[in-house]
Amino acid sequence: MDSEYDVVIIGGAFSGAATALMLKRKRPEARVLIIEKMAEFDRKVGESTTEVSSCYMTKILGLTHYLGHHQLAKQGLRLWFSNRPDQSFDDCVEVGSCYQSRLPGFQVDRAKLDSHMLDLAVKAGCDLWRPAKVTKCELNKANGQIINAVVDLTERSTSCRWVVDATGRATMLARKLGHLRPNNEHPINAVWARFSGAKQWDSYEWRERFPDYANQCRTSREWATNQLFGRGWWVWIIPLQGGDVSAGIVYDNRIFKLPEGASLGQRLHAHILSNPVGREIFGAARIIEGDVHALSMLPYHAEKVCDQGWAAVGDATGFIDPLYSPGLDFCSYTSYYVADLLARSLAGEDVADRIRYYNQQYPITYRYWFESLYKDKYYYMGDADLMSAALLLDVSGYYIGLVRAAYRDPEREFLNLPFNGLGGRIARAAMTFYNRRLVALAKRRWATGYYGRRNAGWRELYDGFVPDARLRKQIWHGLRRWWKCELINLRLMMAAPAAVPASEASATARTETVQA
Repeated sequence: MDSEYDVVIIGGAFSGAATALMLKRKRPEARVLIIEKMAEFDRKVGESTTEVSSCYMTKILGLTHYLGHHQLAKQGLRLWFSNRPDQSFDDCVEVGSCYQSRLPGFQVDRAKLDSHMLDLAVKAGCDLWRPAKVTKCELNKANGQIINAVVDLTERSTSCRWVVDATGRATMLARKLGHLRPNNEHPINAVWARFSGAKQWDSYEWRERFPDYANQCRTSREWATNQLFGRGWWVWIIPLQGGDVSAGIVYDNRIFKLPEGASLGQRLHAHILSNPVGREIFGAARIIEGDVHALSMLPYHAEKVCDQGWAAVGDATGFIDPLYSPGLDFCSYTSYYVADLLARSLAGEDVADRIRYYNQQYPITYRYWFESLYKDKYYYMGDADLMSAALLLDVSGYYIGLVRAAYRDPEREFLNLPFNGLGGRIARAAMTFYNRRLVALAKRRWATGYYGRRNAGWRELYDGFVPDARLRKQIWHGLRRWWKCELINLRLMMAAPAAVPASEASATARTETVQA
């Protein structure tokens, strides 16, 4: 043995470093080793934070100064819809906030954020092996765990009381122990890249060309997470510090196929240019060489996330979908919970109940989050009426259930995984119900040729979301839009099915069974 530690964390990116940092703050005398495989961090699928993960980073981790100086402030979500490739930009539907966001959010370069977090953990007293490849992980529960790794071409070995899996999508322990489960109900893929030369959303040129567009919004569209939507797919457009732009497509392969092309980057770029909003922004843009990435079958989860002697955090526990940027939310809850669990264990406390809670609640949180927000959402996300109703209700529910509590008492709430207890079950039932209805409405609209018909000629700029009683306005607005869609559906029930082009019939199955 080269050494002996209380905790060995495998993976030094955000989740692993945050777990280490919080553990050292709660128990400074703890001996913590971080093993990081990469000499330099690579980029992740998403770079946008939510209100909950921003709360964790600012209130718990204390990163306000760093985020303000080294990352970009985010101005909410902005959704764009169109119904034909030749549509003019100012005729496309825009849904988003008119004013600046009330709560902090950030457009982050994950490689820089991960590096900063790892530096903080090392400064707090953690040891670091990097670059290092774990070759063996022997779990012996209360008898101690043994880790072997190759560090700078040298074999090293250490023992510890606890091992934390922060290996992200590699899900080292879930694979080793047979707990990894793919989410086959949600077959989504992603392709993304970095672009230079993208057009500015708030330029003087656009003010001259589209004065109504420029005058109706009181905040900057440039710093929002702008998203383009179509049936079965969505594209994110995220600014990065320095002027580059991250853009990527996420699509449900049951509904949409990425166009063919010479390379993944060219296929992504061609698809963006086929959209009228994307064509305006990326007409003169160029893909940064060597910075194109792809992942297939994004969602998965671990059935078991901890036991005596080991625990998993962040993406090593599971992942659902980049839409609404929930990934860092999961990282926040799991890293804080596990850091607290380990600190209590090292202090001599019996943590059996806390292990039991984590194992029981995490699969519930994952399942409820998926069913209430994402299941079959790609069927309706290309219709502006339906998706805008979902946005208002989804975000309002998020604020009521998670954001208010997190900002009221962060230390307490990050120890409670979402959808916990009776309130969580009620919220899940309500959100799942309206999501299922929107899916059914979308299928009828598609079958009758009404899908996306209203994706032109209007703009909805709302006041923004705040975690108090003023949410009633957004909820009521979302309900009215949903109910209006239900009334339209009654009329469509009498309509004859639309004619189906042969190419569309084979690719998208337009004549799917429609649920009333």
